[in-house]
Amino acid sequence: MLVLPISLVVSLILGFQLLRLVVRDDRPRPFSLLLGAIVAQGIVISLSQYYGVTGLRILQPVTASIIPPLAWITFLSTAVRPVRMRADAVHLAVPVVVALCVAFVPLAIDAVLIAVFAAYGAAILLALRHGPDALPRTRLDADRLPGWIWAAIGVSLILSAVSDALIALAMMTRYAWLMPAIISAFSSFYLLMIGALSLSQNLAGKPDDETGAGPADDPAHEGDSGRTAVSPEDARDDARLMDGLTALLDRQELYLDPDLTLARLAKRLGVPAKQLSTAINRSTGNNVSRHINGYRIRRACDRLAAGDTVTAAMLDSGFNTKSNFNREFLRVTGMTPSAWQARGND
Repeated sequence: MLVLPISLVVSLILGFQLLRLVVRDDRPRPFSLLLGAIVAQGIVISLSQYYGVTGLRILQPVTASIIPPLAWITFLSTAVRPVRMRADAVHLAVPVVVALCVAFVPLAIDAVLIAVFAAYGAAILLALRHGPDALPRTRLDADRLPGWIWAAIGVSLILSAVSDALIALAMMTRYAWLMPAIISAFSSFYLLMIGALSLSQNLAGKPDDETGAGPADDPAHEGDSGRTAVSPEDARDDARLMDGLTALLDRQELYLDPDLTLARLAKRLGVPAKQLSTAINRSTGNNVSRHINGYRIRRACDRLAAGDTVTAAMLDSGFNTKSNFNREFLRVTGMTPSAWQARGND
């Protein structure tokens, strides 16, 4: 009877999803590369640990070390800023360093892998500390969800570092017999978590091509902390920027674009993303996502009042998914779309 290890089952599932992504071509390429690396790692683990292909055990640390920097580059390029070849190429050194450890300093492999997974996981979590406006390239209809998903991916990387530490501890003690179980459970879990989370539609969207005024290198501050004290000059600058934003939204109805991002909005106004998000925060007390979604919900209310179905109102108001629409509608109106429409018909 053929028995499939968990890591291979995970790879088969994610491999099927990868093929769908490639065929449909509806996701930014970094996600496909990340998913491909995860699928490859699951196959390497399965062949080396369960099917006796011992030669792959040398390769296993190297293929594992590709995932954290690739997750970081995917995070940056799809959520924060465009890829910068000179700055981002340094991350390619990670698997090279691990390969050198495998060849010349095998005793250092565990420590290096633990450090790599923990460092990249922590880097993602630190980059998220300023909230949704710190992710100018994510779709505005999703509000906080992309940040939560990326946080889960960061935690998964850290959990992988924990599993590597447990494996190293087991090897140094009389509990070496636990190694296969630890590898199977933890590796399969983190591979499945990262792979499944990277498939979320809340991370999808057309990549931005702006390289100047749009995305800001320095993440914007959280938009839910309320208005902050500002100088009269800053207040005047904020007012001018908000007037321009309001005129742009009213005239061109950019909020109806379901793929609208902070980076694209900032580029249209010719200002850095951080400046725009800060102005919205100080002027309204909201982050950019909630400010734009307020326009969308008001549009949806108009369509519902005109007799449109909930689905038609959702699509016409710039939302991609019903879950995001329902969440934002409830936040703005205090009611579900169906209840709001039914109240209007009473």
